[in-house]
Amino acid sequence: MRYPIVIEPGSNKTAFGVVVPDMPGCFSAGDTLEEAISNAEIAAAAWIDTQMDRGLNIPQPSELSELQKDPKYAKWIWAVITIDPALLDDRIERVNITLPRRVLKRLDDAAKAVGETRSGYIAQLALK
Repeated sequence: MRYPIVIEPGSNKTAFGVVVPDMPGCFSAGDTLEEAISNAEIAAAAWIDTQMDRGLNIPQPSELSELQKDPKYAKWIWAVITIDPALLDDRIERVNITLPRRVLKRLDDAAKAVGETRSGYIAQLALK
């Protein structure tokens, strides 16, 4: 997916500021234009991951031409970032892992103590 971003020009003393208009509260910065765009991709991926962890919807990208009508961004630079569609994929996938038996025993005991399956417990650990 491609999301429009808007970049506040930087200077020798200030960084380039970046806002992702379709993702409220998603912003970033960088010392160079390239770094600002790269950091915006990282921030947007984290924003999406957080939204999904909370069970919230991910907005579709707006049309760049519509966003450009907003006067508060009149002197800003427009660009587009690409979000890997795999970030939006919540399908269950079976995996095979290898652990020492003593570690597996600890994992199973910890999962049982909180009323989880092994898979559920691993997922919860990863989401924390």
